[in-house]
Amino acid sequence: MINQLRTPDDYELFIYTISEIFPSVRHSTLTFVRKGSFLARVAGEVWFDNNIRIVVRERLVYTRLPVVIDWYGYEVWKGEEKLYWYDSQPHPNDLTLQSTYPHHKHIPPNIKHNRIPAPDIFFTKPNIPSLIREVEKII
Repeated sequence: MINQLRTPDDYELFIYTISEIFPSVRHSTLTFVRKGSFLARVAGEVWFDNNIRIVVRERLVYTRLPVVIDWYGYEVWKGEEKLYWYDSQPHPNDLTLQSTYPHHKHIPPNIKHNRIPAPDIFFTKPNIPSLIREVEKII
């Protein structure tokens, strides 16, 4: 499989064909918006059965290739309930997160403060496929 983050065009094509690549995706509102010569933003939602959706926010930098995700936020919702989310906000003093620093997942209970490592989340490759596979396990 081609690295969808190889070029901005590759990632844009991936974003706009996500429902063709993953049959579990029922609908996607993801958009890829270039913000100048070296920056883009991806935002929107990926919808699944059972009223589950992933809210995606990414900032991409491509001063060099391949493209790098330099900021992200991913939230998984079922209806109006936030099930969990991922972010890269550094928590350098939390030794339990060092194995995937700064990537981590917020989970219940006490979702804001209960964090675990996120071994499948990266700055250097697409995260959306692993997020979709994770959702497929709960639908």
